[in-house]
Amino acid sequence: MTLSSAQRRWGWGAAGVLLVLAFWAGWLWRHPKVDAVELRAAPLVRSLQFSARVATLSRVEIGSTITGRVQAVLVEEGARVRRGEALLRLESDELAAALTQAVAAERQATARLAGLRSTGRTAAQAALAQTEATVRAAQAELTRTEQLVAQGFVSASRLDEVRRALEVAQAQQTSARAQTRANEDTGTDLVQAQAQLAVAQATTQAAQARLSQATLVAPADAQVLLREVESGQIVQPGKALLGLALAGPTQIRAQVDERFLDQLQTGQVARVVADAFAGQALAARVLSIAPSVDAQRGAIEVKLTLDAPAPAFLREDMTVSVEVETARLERALVLPLAALRTALPDGSTAVMVSDAGVARSRGVKLGLRTLDAAEVVEGLAEGDVVLIGGTPKADTRVRVRRVPWQPGRPLAPGAAAPDAGAALTNAMGR
Repeated sequence: MTLSSAQRRWGWGAAGVLLVLAFWAGWLWRHPKVDAVELRAAPLVRSLQFSARVATLSRVEIGSTITGRVQAVLVEEGARVRRGEALLRLESDELAAALTQAVAAERQATARLAGLRSTGRTAAQAALAQTEATVRAAQAELTRTEQLVAQGFVSASRLDEVRRALEVAQAQQTSARAQTRANEDTGTDLVQAQAQLAVAQATTQAAQARLSQATLVAPADAQVLLREVESGQIVQPGKALLGLALAGPTQIRAQVDERFLDQLQTGQVARVVADAFAGQALAARVLSIAPSVDAQRGAIEVKLTLDAPAPAFLREDMTVSVEVETARLERALVLPLAALRTALPDGSTAVMVSDAGVARSRGVKLGLRTLDAAEVVEGLAEGDVVLIGGTPKADTRVRVRRVPWQPGRPLAPGAAAPDAGAALTNAMGR
């Protein structure tokens, strides 16, 4: 059986089509599609993300300075207290009795001093005047007796008696003078009485201080964070009974890996989000960076302050997420980190670009980097098509499939995931 010319022509046509299809399929197999992005200038923002905790400016622990039994605890955890407000009372009957005794002793010392300055001084002066008069009388009697003895009217024994009387009167006069001097402002009796009064006053002050220590008060406006005491409990000095967070600006404190220290500066703007209130972001700023690094953790303490008063839902020690804006470029030529291939000896990084459908290797120098993008400083121009997928060889033809991309947003579905070149970056982790 022979084929007609029409059948032969149809067969040759089908074979040609199959040959063309086979050639096209082979070309497609040798030149698969590669994802790529077209370089455009866009804003580039680098941020550092980490976890932190809410903390007030200062915390204090309240404890007793004396040993005693707790009479009453006047606050609960979470309560807000004012400066000077009573927090806890100890039993104080014995301390009150000691104060009463000290006050009585002080009053007694005060009365004795007042007596020395008034009636005591007057009595001493009167006694001195009396002894002086007695001495004058004794001297006059001695003079007359001596005359009578010389005239023979009185015996010599009478003269001895008069002399002894004068000596006694002079001794009494000396004693009276000493007592008068003792009652003067600088006298020994008055100085001793003043010292006794000072001791009594100090004892009273000590008793008052000990009695006041039986009531623990708030040193400043604060919130009670911790209560570790109950009524009837015996407490001793040195044990913390209550924990207070003093009123003041609310701070955010974080331990940040020291690798990122060069990115942080005071005054940088930040965004704070509490995990339990994710929809209520808070504006903040970097307040301070610790001057030293924690050697054990390899971290540095960073403090942030809120731009507005802290909302009620922020609680002490609450965990929050912080994002600090560490750098910003309003207009930069950016490419995704997924486009980075290998590092070159001159310090630049290689990328693959599509040049009229041919893959070309090109070295680029990068500037600011973020988690997913990098600024191109040198080596590429706006509009260049950079390959981000596959492993095409240089100077081979490629079929390009452009995918939309913007810094800070994931690559479109179908785009290649970042390859080993991304390890060249200083990408920051949470």
